[in-house]
Amino acid sequence: MRIGQLLVTSGAFTAADLTAEAAKAKARGYHSAWTNQQPGGWDPIAVLAAMPDSPPELGTAVVPTYPRHPVVMATEALTAQALTGGRFTLGIGPSHEWVMTGQFGLPYEAPARHTREYLEVLRPLLRGEHVKYSGRFFTIDTQLAITAPEPPVLVAALGPRMLEVTRELADGTIGLWLQPRLVADYLVPRLGDGARVVMSVPVSVTTDPDGVRENFARDLAIVNELPAYRAALDRGGLSGPGDTVVAGDEEAVAAELRRYADAGVTDLIAAPAGDPQERQRALDLVPEVFPG
Repeated sequence: MRIGQLLVTSGAFTAADLTAEAAKAKARGYHSAWTNQQPGGWDPIAVLAAMPDSPPELGTAVVPTYPRHPVVMATEALTAQALTGGRFTLGIGPSHEWVMTGQFGLPYEAPARHTREYLEVLRPLLRGEHVKYSGRFFTIDTQLAITAPEPPVLVAALGPRMLEVTRELADGTIGLWLQPRLVADYLVPRLGDGARVVMSVPVSVTTDPDGVRENFARDLAIVNELPAYRAALDRGGLSGPGDTVVAGDEEAVAAELRRYADAGVTDLIAAPAGDPQERQRALDLVPEVFPG
């Protein structure tokens, strides 16, 4: 199983902070570094394209589709692919109505259908093909003139319809809020052979695992109000996001992370949780559990 580190792109982090953290991830032995799109945060694609001292793979986990036209997304992705020397992986997803409509004022209609059309336009553009397309959401007649290898495309998919779209049109999925049992019994069978299964997992090496989980659940209480996330938690019999935090001493955390590898996860993104010391201990531990 390959390991990656999540780089936080919101809050008080500067571009220099992010670049330095990517360099630390490389020094620790991580195979990849990932960012996502946060309200008020740095642009994830642009940030990754400016990280020369970084792990071998740089990816977005994820960029919302509704605010970016697929031609714009393809242009940005190929630009990042060229600037990173072919190390870029594009992770996309429809996000949530609470964000897209509530914050951006964009209609959030038929997310699975929107994602299907988006990929039907995006993938051939990334291959350098001329795209002539007419659908419910997009009408396209264009071609890009950017010379860069086609980057892999992953989709944030948790529900059955989104997983069907991902299986047909993407290279794999980026998931979260799933414990190993559900990964093995639900997620992996719906993706098929050869798909990348990238899982973002909150991790904390701590003497107070219950406290870390409680604080995490409180800070991310909004997760319970987002239908796609709530459905995933209910599917796994979980009360909230705090139940997905891998927390404890080094031995307990290592054992739980190995369960993800056994479940079929191909790439684990460590999302450190807890206080600064607990977060650093977690980031140091993960490469020791999965060296090389």
